[in-house]
Amino acid sequence: MAKTSVIARSQKKPKFSSRIVRRCFKCGRRHGYMSDFDLCRICFRELANEGKIPGIKKSSW
Repeated sequence: MAKTSVIARSQKKPKFSSRIVRRCFKCGRRHGYMSDFDLCRICFRELANEGKIPGIKKSSW
């Protein structure tokens, strides 16, 4: 989990648009971010396996 100060700093509007850091709203992680769900890959997998994201199910073939 990211520190609360880092999360708060990323929520402020940056001076330049190229400095935007998108973070997972649940844990604050910045790598593996999925913009469609506003989650990182780890939180996405946890919530998808619990069935809390509508329309997402585990694939099998």
